[in-house]
Amino acid sequence: MRTLTFTVGLLLLLTVYYCAAMPQAVNQPGTCCFQFFTGRVPRKQIISVTETHHSCHEKGFVVATAKGKEICVSHNLDWAQKAFEEQKVNKG
Repeated sequence: MRTLTFTVGLLLLLTVYYCAAMPQAVNQPGTCCFQFFTGRVPRKQIISVTETHHSCHEKGFVVATAKGKEICVSHNLDWAQKAFEEQKVNKG
């Protein structure tokens, strides 16, 4: 009986935790990248550059291209950093 009560209590606790965390996860801006493109996207093809969310394991940028693709690139690439900064200047 104790095992059943413990299991039900644990399941209830996990359900409450995930239900409480879900709205925050849905409302977080940006995404995370797990694989990174190592090449270079031509500047003419770049529509937008957004940073991955600060809680992501690896920092990166999501580059949207004129062909409708979204490509993850490392935060360490100079061309991606320049494209991101240039976009911020043009918007501001």
